[in-house]
Amino acid sequence: MHGSIRHPAADNPLRTRAELQEAVRQLIAPLRPHYSEGGARLRLGATGASYAPEVSQLEGFSRVLWGVAPLLAGQRGSELAADDRDWAERCVRGFRSGTDPAHPDYWGDFADYDQKMVETAAFGFALALAPERLWEPLSEADKQRVAAWLSSLSGHPVWDCNWLFFPVIVNLALRKLGLPWDEALVERNLDRIDAFYLSEGWYADGAGAHADYYVPFAFHYYGLFYSVLMGQEDPERSAKYRERAAAFALDFVHWFDADGAALPYGRSLSYRFSQAAFWGALAYAGVEALPWGVMKGLLLRHLRWWLRQPIFGPDGVLTIGYAYPNLVMAENYNAPGSPYWALKSFLPLALPQDHPFWTAEELALPALEAIRPQRPARLVLSRAAGGRHVAAFNAGHPGTNEHTHASAKYEKFAYSTVFGFSVPRAEWGLAQGAFDSMLALSERDNLYRVRRRNEESQVDGEFLYARWQPWHDVEIRTWLVAGLPWHMRIHRIESARPLDAAEGGFALRRDLADPQAEQGPGLAAASGAGGAVAIEALLAGGERSGELIQAQANTNVLHPRTFIPMLRSSHEPGIFWLASAVFGAPGEAVGADAGAGGGSSAAPKTAGAAGAELAGAGAAGAEAPAAEAAVAASGLRGGWRALFAFEERQGSLQVQSLGSGRTLTIDLDSGGWSLV
Repeated sequence: MHGSIRHPAADNPLRTRAELQEAVRQLIAPLRPHYSEGGARLRLGATGASYAPEVSQLEGFSRVLWGVAPLLAGQRGSELAADDRDWAERCVRGFRSGTDPAHPDYWGDFADYDQKMVETAAFGFALALAPERLWEPLSEADKQRVAAWLSSLSGHPVWDCNWLFFPVIVNLALRKLGLPWDEALVERNLDRIDAFYLSEGWYADGAGAHADYYVPFAFHYYGLFYSVLMGQEDPERSAKYRERAAAFALDFVHWFDADGAALPYGRSLSYRFSQAAFWGALAYAGVEALPWGVMKGLLLRHLRWWLRQPIFGPDGVLTIGYAYPNLVMAENYNAPGSPYWALKSFLPLALPQDHPFWTAEELALPALEAIRPQRPARLVLSRAAGGRHVAAFNAGHPGTNEHTHASAKYEKFAYSTVFGFSVPRAEWGLAQGAFDSMLALSERDNLYRVRRRNEESQVDGEFLYARWQPWHDVEIRTWLVAGLPWHMRIHRIESARPLDAAEGGFALRRDLADPQAEQGPGLAAASGAGGAVAIEALLAGGERSGELIQAQANTNVLHPRTFIPMLRSSHEPGIFWLASAVFGAPGEAVGADAGAGGGSSAAPKTAGAAGAELAGAGAAGAEAPAAEAAVAASGLRGGWRALFAFEERQGSLQVQSLGSGRTLTIDLDSGGWSLV
């Protein structure tokens, strides 16, 4: 627990509707002392964000609504307990003060591309979901002010991404309340959002942008909410949103391990358990994309996993960070109240006790494929160790953006539920750069460049390919072969300049006890309580030296202190090749008796078409238990041979995946390649 303060919610079993209601109360109770006198601002800390402190305080107020509104809506027609009544009154007081230009708590007028617009989505959500508790208590004059303030955002442009949904949600709330609304804006924004749709349930977060957690907790969350509010008035679009969400669920379920942890990948990770908000939104919209018990288990295990992590400050307030408080990996738009976006996962509390989501028995994950290509996201998901380890292998993206640590969050070769990923602490050297699951290159000046965008990329089964240029006169072609506990990497580097190369494997948690380690020609490996990691050079010659890098503290999103196994080498201008096998397994899976089933260790009572499709093993099939056991029993060096065949023959490199039988052949002269 990294010496953290234990939060009362950590002892909540989180198995029933009543226990989730109590979890909301436990999470928001520490916030009471931090409200302004007028109730419209929440002052949670002194750290800054890209927007003004006054907007940060508005954000704190608004994000609490993601949890309070479902809590209140689920008690429609019932008398509220004193604690819940206090929260309803507190929110009403905030609406009243925040929209009054004469009040010190006034939230201010909107500007173009204003962060305040992000927060209005929570207002629209809350007023549409629980109008009896949050709207009706307002006086007529208060209602006019709130409506006028919310309506005024329609005259301002928003960023061309998930932000387009914010004025939509506000206008849907105005419509539900019987107030004037901007129907033309709603149509225009929803048509534009459709342009971001890729396929198989996936969106990009803007034209040519990444596909990440904004797909489940923004695009689908709001689309499903729309389908409930507008199902009668706009049945065609509502049905489309439901169908897309159901398709996405078949991919997204692969992002969760058997214990409830979700894959750390992309930006906005400080929103933590919003990672599972999608499953609650499906339930709210009545979409049984997976059996009710499976979706219930996905949400509840995820909440239990998160509330065991050291993510709270001494006062019980959520901190910025991921699995522990961490400003190093934070976004420029993360203010002290930002993490309460996580409360979006409590939407099922708006459903009655007799809803199938609540009456269903919680089920474990069904049997899932060991390899799951997700082409719209340019990823291949893999799982092992009885479903306790999930990794995403990444072909890379054609574009980038200016968000903090974009390369680390979107362009590493692999991301893991066990080993996380790391972000740079500073610019000097390998320890500051923390280049796990990356190929880092420098001009022999200790300043390293990594992949930021790709000229081209491709996913074909468990095989991934990318071409990228860290400098204008350096071209790299990268091939990955996905799998767990081993995966394979090959790079062809054509450079007009001398380069130092450092290639990192997974980052291993650094405990007080020294790990068992091996560093030397062609291999870096370490094992400890957190598992085992290794990277082994494959091509002939000992020019790549193995080294265990002690990454600077707080660079990894899961673990404050880590080792990164690396292979280092120096190269003159010209064409050179690097090939490696990379290992990562959690602590329980390192022993000789460890299993490596393709899915959950308890693949239970799954029924229906969705369950049948999820259970299909695909070409790669489920990972054979004997393979991982043999790897661990024989030691790490050469253990990859249980899963892959690799050889240099007749001017080419060949890698065969023994699971699927497919072979990658790369011509050493031209870099041309084929798959059979």
